[in-house]
Amino acid sequence: MDEKYDFTISTIGKPNIPSPVTLSKNRGDYIANYVTDNQRVLYTIEVDSSKLDCHFSPQECMERAGPRERIYFDPSKVNAGVVTCGGLCPGLNDVIRAVIMCLWYRYGVRRICGIRFGYRGFLPQFKIPPIDLNPSIAEDIHQKGGTILGSSRGYGDLVSEIVDSIERMNLNILFAIGGDGTQRGALKIAEEAERRGFKLAVVGVPKTIDNDFSFVQRSFGFDTAVTEAEKVVSAAHVEAHDAPNGISIVKVMGRESGFIAAHTTLAINDVNFVLIPEVPFDLDGENGLLNHLQKRLELRNHAVILVAEGAGTDLMPDSGKVDASGNRKLGDIGLFLKGKIAGYFKKKDMPVTIRYIDPSYIIRSSPANSSDSLYCARLGNNAVHAAMAGKTKMIISMVNNHFVYIPTRISVSTRNHVDPESSLWRDVIEATGQPALMKNPR
Repeated sequence: MDEKYDFTISTIGKPNIPSPVTLSKNRGDYIANYVTDNQRVLYTIEVDSSKLDCHFSPQECMERAGPRERIYFDPSKVNAGVVTCGGLCPGLNDVIRAVIMCLWYRYGVRRICGIRFGYRGFLPQFKIPPIDLNPSIAEDIHQKGGTILGSSRGYGDLVSEIVDSIERMNLNILFAIGGDGTQRGALKIAEEAERRGFKLAVVGVPKTIDNDFSFVQRSFGFDTAVTEAEKVVSAAHVEAHDAPNGISIVKVMGRESGFIAAHTTLAINDVNFVLIPEVPFDLDGENGLLNHLQKRLELRNHAVILVAEGAGTDLMPDSGKVDASGNRKLGDIGLFLKGKIAGYFKKKDMPVTIRYIDPSYIIRSSPANSSDSLYCARLGNNAVHAAMAGKTKMIISMVNNHFVYIPTRISVSTRNHVDPESSLWRDVIEATGQPALMKNPR
């Protein structure tokens, strides 16, 4: 491994209670097995054939997720809380449902409460009562978009007040479903509880529709986002194709990472230009977007541009503002491009028909597709197994096709980005036919 990571998972105590989940300890008996803390997964699986003498310490390998033979919490005394934070994302209800069902039916936990509207639901000044969660409530929520708990941004920095509320509610497990800001807040909550000597297991389920969470192979909701974006791009292609010099601009989510745009392009193959935050581009000049767009129209009479929301930020004025999560507020790159394209072709005296489509909020509020729904169910189940075993300050992840535990402090340290020199971006460029880099020589 080029870089060393310590994947050691924190626990709040030694698990001494036999698990009510009945599994096997033997192979070959056709019964699923318990997972031990010694079962590990390598994070880096690529090797240089000239350096095959690799050695890994246990700390450099990730714990496999799954039910342990012994657990820390007595299920009859567990009071678990579930909170969803940040923006909406397909699959939130699926994760909530999985957590409820696993706690109730596999462990016999009967006290589960839903914290409403994110971390603000813990704060007394908002006067938002929690709701009791049980299988009846969760029966069909996976068929709906959004979250039955509601969600909001911010307030994760009010750690002391949140932990005060958790103590008043007598929670001993907290499942935090949200992005990197949510998980940073969850880590601080766990640390504050530890400082107070309060036994609280905090387990995160990472959520980001942009697929930019580090040490997470695929974020839940991403597959659904690509599926829904594909439908929009298909319609945009028809609009462009059936108009004289038709240009369709579609904006998708991706503040810092262009994975949705890249994967959607490969999924439908009707996109001619993809713009993402990781790859800079010029508008004007011989190698700028506008000149290449003109050549495309002269050749094929139509064009589809797919742009991630965080692309081209260097071309627009900085608002200087941030949202409740501390994210920089971005200008609308879609409207910006529409205006620049219209102005360019007006000067060229070349009539064009421009359509701009922003399906972002429709996509993020969609129900999860079958792939994401399956994934969310397994994430939720493994979150419960981790919490009941007393593990804390961690998130559930999938790495190299294995469900694993990742320390929260590592998972929020960086973000995933599309590598412009990777095979993924190479395939995108080949699919669109756009130049590898639309930048003019300086």
